[in-house]
Amino acid sequence: MRWTLPNILTLVRLIAAPMVAFVFLLLPRPFADWVAVILFMSASLTDYLDGVLARRWGQETRFGAMLDPIADKAMVVIALMVLLALYGVNYLSGSLSFNATFLIPITVILFREIFVSGLREFLGAQAGTLKVTKLAKWKTTVQMVAIGLLFCWGLFAHYLWALTIGMDGALIESILAGDVPDDFNLGWILFGYQWSELIGVGLLWLAAILTAVTGWDYFRKARPYLSEEGP
Repeated sequence: MRWTLPNILTLVRLIAAPMVAFVFLLLPRPFADWVAVILFMSASLTDYLDGVLARRWGQETRFGAMLDPIADKAMVVIALMVLLALYGVNYLSGSLSFNATFLIPITVILFREIFVSGLREFLGAQAGTLKVTKLAKWKTTVQMVAIGLLFCWGLFAHYLWALTIGMDGALIESILAGDVPDDFNLGWILFGYQWSELIGVGLLWLAAILTAVTGWDYFRKARPYLSEEGP
């Protein structure tokens, strides 16, 4: 095992993954949201840098090849769990309700990750059959951009809520619809709230579709190895 800079960046990304969840236990909001956004975006950047540096400097290693997909999956899975806990579950009037906008795509993504990991474990020496495809790399990129935007949306939502304390419901609804009073200075907060949610949720659903497509592609490639006769 060689401690190259690309491998260190990958390890940092792996360590950052659980911290995205722990910050919500250790810090009050919105400080936890700020730390989660910075951690996730910084870790996502290392996902690009470690591969580029490893190829440019000729520092590709077996340790890095093993750790990189694990770190990617840890970042995505844990971040999705945090988003689902924060925005996918509502507790109103003593009962729980679930937000399908988050629950459905996150369920699809998590199911695919578990399914493909199980396929690779079963195939063992033949796991090379399920090499990461370009579409799978795009899937990961879309996932990380969507998650980053949704963490930002949580931040904008917090500050928007702080600015609208004491207002009646009708006024708040009109503000969210874009009818902002002249003396109410929302500026970039309202803009960021609306567009980070719209683009973030849209990309989350796109990521779920790409996840399902790549999952089926991996299953199709693995099918010959799943028959009793073998390939």
